[in-house]
Amino acid sequence: MTDILTSRPRLKGREIFSAFVCDDQSADQVRATCQALNWPIDRVHKGGLKNAVQTLSVSSSPSILFIDLSDTTHPLQDINALAEVCEPGTMVIAGGQMNDVRLYRDLLASGIQDYILKPFNPEQLRDSFSHAQTILSAPKQGDGDDIPRSQIGVVGVRGGVGASTIATALAWTFAEHERRTTAFFDLDAHFGTAALALDLDPGRGLADAIDNPARIDGLFLERALVKGSEKLSILGAEVSISTPILTDGTAFHLLQEELRSSFECTVSDMPRDLVILHPHLLNEVQTLLLVAEPSLACARDTFRLLTWLKAQAPHVHPLVILNKQTSAAATEVSQSDFEKSIEQKVDVTLPEDAKTVRQSAKLGKAVTDAGKSSKLGAALLALAHQLANEAGAPKAHQGTNRSNGMDLSEMFQKLTGWGKAKGTSEKASYADG
Repeated sequence: MTDILTSRPRLKGREIFSAFVCDDQSADQVRATCQALNWPIDRVHKGGLKNAVQTLSVSSSPSILFIDLSDTTHPLQDINALAEVCEPGTMVIAGGQMNDVRLYRDLLASGIQDYILKPFNPEQLRDSFSHAQTILSAPKQGDGDDIPRSQIGVVGVRGGVGASTIATALAWTFAEHERRTTAFFDLDAHFGTAALALDLDPGRGLADAIDNPARIDGLFLERALVKGSEKLSILGAEVSISTPILTDGTAFHLLQEELRSSFECTVSDMPRDLVILHPHLLNEVQTLLLVAEPSLACARDTFRLLTWLKAQAPHVHPLVILNKQTSAAATEVSQSDFEKSIEQKVDVTLPEDAKTVRQSAKLGKAVTDAGKSSKLGAALLALAHQLANEAGAPKAHQGTNRSNGMDLSEMFQKLTGWGKAKGTSEKASYADG
């Protein structure tokens, strides 16, 4: 059998396989499987997990690594030590004596590819090893520079304007409607709601990255991400509010780079203060949604942020989203006055729809999932569709539909009928239903 792995650049110069087992019988069974797969049998070692950690701390990691966990009473804790010494791209398969469904699930969640119960079955070993080889030989999500990629940031110009609700809806829609592999990155380590909004446990991935940026690589990212669905992954945290976040932004930036190489779409929910403090966090962002509501304070802060972006991140394409829009009489600032204050047109207006937002929160679903037939859900679906279609467009055309020269706001209005640029009567009648 030809080794199809050696031609892959990220595996170049690395052994295809190594195993660390605790007993002679297991060693014989793994060697027999290696022989059947035409893998080197001299890469099967005695010593289990502890020996693997010691060996890999001074030598390169193989493409596929088999670890016998029989010599550890705390496999989940000790797996972390293995992660410290494994190089990115290593596929880890574990075996052991503990027949525990919870352990199996926890091991998979930590990044282990498979767990095989002892005594090993030759067919199970071969199937597991072959499956790992197939995965490694397949094109990686990030392979191929011709794949259009969307890097979208969402910033609330003030608290409570609905930025996180919009970010959650866009991330979910990119994954489920546009069928793009999507990462939802919540940079608010203390109060982020990305996982909470989708009824998920955020994990400790972001917190661990902030504590030790040197650990960030492809393998770390695989273990840190929480799966929301087949194509949606979430990276966030719920750090204790008594624990200060001490970072120069390096961890966030490294995570952005890893996400960009692994996913077609990345939606980053970015706290306003963090972006101002660390402008380099916008280096990977193509389109930045500035979410505001029709208020005097939001108009002021939107203008200040637009001015700041021109100086600090001129490569970023900003879109002003006016959320919670209702009849002109019910708003603090009319849309026309808001636009005069920020000295440009609003790109997209979203209707006030507290009922749909409440329902999505109760169900732990995105607005575009729980309220897809609502006016707000339809508007966000249209926005996500347009943003996804802009992926990979030349910079001169970003924000413009290349087929007919229509700008984003015009296309959005055509798709939804919401947010007419001229007059308020049409918006008022639409919002009032």
